[in-house]
Amino acid sequence: MEFVAAEKPICSAKGCRADATWVVAWNNPKIHTPERRKTWLACEEHRASLSGFLNVRGMLKEVVALSDWDFDVAR
Repeated sequence: MEFVAAEKPICSAKGCRADATWVVAWNNPKIHTPERRKTWLACEEHRASLSGFLNVRGMLKEVVALSDWDFDVAR
C-alpha cells in the first residue's frame, strides 16, 4: 500500500475518520500463506478493538506504529 504525500492515513474502524497512528498486521491462515500480511490502520482509540477482533480469531500478527511500518517491504 502506498500513500501519496497529500493523503492522510485514516483509521480503518467503521465510521472513524481519525488520523491513523498504528498498523495492525494480520492474515487469515485459512486463505493466506504464513508470510502474507494484510493491514488495517488504527487511531489510538481503535487500536485495541481492531487488534482484539483479530486476536480472538487467531489472525493478529503484529501491531506497529505507523511511523515504523515499511510499506515498501513485501509482507
